Amino acid sequence: MRILAIVPGGISDQLLFFPALEDIKRVYPNAEISVVAEPKASSAYRVSKIVDTVIPFTFSAANSPSDWANLLGNVRDREYEVVLTTDLSWSMGLLLWLSGVPTRVTFEGTSAPYFYTRVLPDSSQSSTQYQADRYHDLLLAIGIEGPAPALSVNVPEGDLNWAKKMRDRQGLASGYVLMYPGPDTGSADVGARFSVPSWQTVIADFREKQPQMPIVLLQTEGSIPQINALRVGDDKLVVANTENIGQAAAVIAGADLLLTPDSYVMQLSAALKVFTLALFGKNSPEEMLPPTKGEETRFLGIASETSKIADISPETVLNKVWGR
Repeated sequence: MRILAIVPGGISDQLLFFPALEDIKRVYPNAEISVVAEPKASSAYRVSKIVDTVIPFTFSAANSPSDWANLLGNVRDREYEVVLTTDLSWSMGLLLWLSGVPTRVTFEGTSAPYFYTRVLPDSSQSSTQYQADRYHDLLLAIGIEGPAPALSVNVPEGDLNWAKKMRDRQGLASGYVLMYPGPDTGSADVGARFSVPSWQTVIADFREKQPQMPIVLLQTEGSIPQINALRVGDDKLVVANTENIGQAAAVIAGADLLLTPDSYVMQLSAALKVFTLALFGKNSPEEMLPPTKGEETRFLGIASETSKIADISPETVLNKVWGR
C-alpha cells in the first residue's frame, strides 16, 4: 500500500503527525509512506524512520499553476492508494481529485468536500483536543481505530555521538538545565517572545537555588539573537550550538529539565519524555502537550492570559518550577 500524508505547517505540525504515521506502519508494515511538507519543516523527518519520501511544497506561498502542476505530477507518478490531508483548502481538494488517488481523506471544514471520498468529523472544532489525537482521527478512514500512540522520535546515532562529545567537552555528564529562548510555534512577532530580561531573571534564580547545576542554552537558527543577548556579560552560560533537529533532540535527551516556549523543541522534549515547562501564547497546553493519564506529570504548561508569551512574568515561571 502506498500512502501519502499532506501536512502543512511547521516542524511542530510534522512531529505531531508522527503518532499517526507510526500507527499506519504498525497496521500496514509494508506500506510505503510519503509526506508533503513545507521545505523548512521537512527537517522533522530526520528523526523518523517511518517515512520513505518527503515531497517539499510551499503551502504558505502564492503558488503558480506550474507549482501546483509539479505537485500533481509527483502525486500521480507515485500512484498512491490513500491520501490523508489536513489542508482544507479548495485548491488542495481539486488537486487530489485530479490526481485520481482512490481514497482521499480530510476533515469537515474543507471548502471542497465533494472532492474527497471521506470527510471525517473534526472534534477540535467543538472541544479542545490534543493535536496528535486530532491527526490520528484521519486514520478511521483506513480502518485504524483506538488512541494514538505516544509521540516518539528516532535520533540518528551520529547526532547522539555529537551530543555526547559536546557534553563531555563542556563537563555536563552529571546533567543540566536546558533553556530554549527561541520563537514559539506560529509566531513571527519578536516582541511576543519571553524577553531577555525575563530569561535573565529565571537564570539568576536557578543559580541561586541550584548553584552546582549547569545552565545550557539550546541554540538553533531561531534562537541566535536571544542567545547572543543573554551571553553579553555572562560567561557562565553554556551554549549548545546545534546544526539540525537530530542534534537538538540529542541535547534535549540529556537534560534534567527543559524550559521552552511552545515550539518544536517542546515537541521533541515530549517525545523524549524529558521534564518540560512550556510557555504558551496563542496555542493552549491542552492542544499541544500530551494529556496526562494519572502517571507522573512530566509536561507542564503556562498559558498567557494575553496570548503573548512576553506577558508571562518570570515570577510565574519560577513559581511553577519550584512548586510554589
